[in-house]
Amino acid sequence: MDRKIRVGIVFGGRSAEHEVSLQSAKNVIGAIDRSKYEPVLIGIDRSGKWFLDNASLPMLDSDDPRAIRLNSLEDAITIAPGDRHGELVSLDDGGKGDSIDVLFPVLHGPYGEDGSVQGLARLANLPCVGAGILGSAIGMDKDVAKRLLHAGGIAVAQFEVFHSVEQAHLKMEKAAERLGLPLFVKPANMGSSVGVSKVSSLDAMGRAIEEALEYDTKIVLEEAVVGREIECSVLGNNEPVASVPGEIVLHGGFYSYDAKYIDENGATLSIPAALEPDTVRRVQETATRAFEILECRGMARVDMFLREDGEVLVNEINTIPGFTKISMFPKLWEASGIPYAELIDRLIQLAIEDFEAASRLKTVR
Repeated sequence: MDRKIRVGIVFGGRSAEHEVSLQSAKNVIGAIDRSKYEPVLIGIDRSGKWFLDNASLPMLDSDDPRAIRLNSLEDAITIAPGDRHGELVSLDDGGKGDSIDVLFPVLHGPYGEDGSVQGLARLANLPCVGAGILGSAIGMDKDVAKRLLHAGGIAVAQFEVFHSVEQAHLKMEKAAERLGLPLFVKPANMGSSVGVSKVSSLDAMGRAIEEALEYDTKIVLEEAVVGREIECSVLGNNEPVASVPGEIVLHGGFYSYDAKYIDENGATLSIPAALEPDTVRRVQETATRAFEILECRGMARVDMFLREDGEVLVNEINTIPGFTKISMFPKLWEASGIPYAELIDRLIQLAIEDFEAASRLKTVR
């Protein structure tokens, strides 16, 4: 019998989405096909150190999304390129340990979804699930992503961008006049609605800007679009396909961090969304086109607005979407006929396929 493919599942990390990552990883680890894959569990603590723990699921309070945390781990490691696989190297004595065949980053936000880990995988000569360096970096940056989508003919909300060095000269009145109130204030490079505020006054805008600048040196001010919140999952490399669309029906406020990952009653996921066939087609076409424009690979969740007049706007793209029990990405694929375990299998195979294609390219003259 052939050796099982060893999948390094990486989770935790330094970002503000640490707990979300742990919840997502718990589900991925539980769903992976053990007859085909051997998971190698790699936890990253809040300081950025990597640890190996294959004895047990290295999480405490794993049933509580607010309290979930990494267990105390001791085997600090890094990843280095090997002859055929990535090698896990001990930081304590420099010895080589387990090898892995594929890296599966279940990381959200900076230091995981932004191209950082994807670059490490490339240096370690490892297939990596999801988008590569470029697609990850683009998808993470709301400013760059919106500009590229707009250039590609995809409608996006009106927005303005400011850097921290411009804070003293930021004309909030002019921004509010152009974008209208209420509006959203967002860190440019953060996900899961972390640091995001919906504001209805200049005073609130000032406070929201201060909060957003705690997470990024670049912020996005964005019009509050009136419309239905539609999400669509995308799967594939050169020929991406879209899932059935789903709709977020909020029970108050906006789709906050708690509504996404903690409060199961914060929002209702309507799957499939109640849309006319022509609208479903346009949503799916917009999702796959956005996926291609932003250089994505493997997977993504595309978040959109559907205006009353039928216009579809792309809000943002998530290149490592949530895999928690209330996350839209796996639920949409399940509704489209791909159960969780098969979805994980496809993602791994897409990573291997992309890696093998890239490996055939010349690197020297």
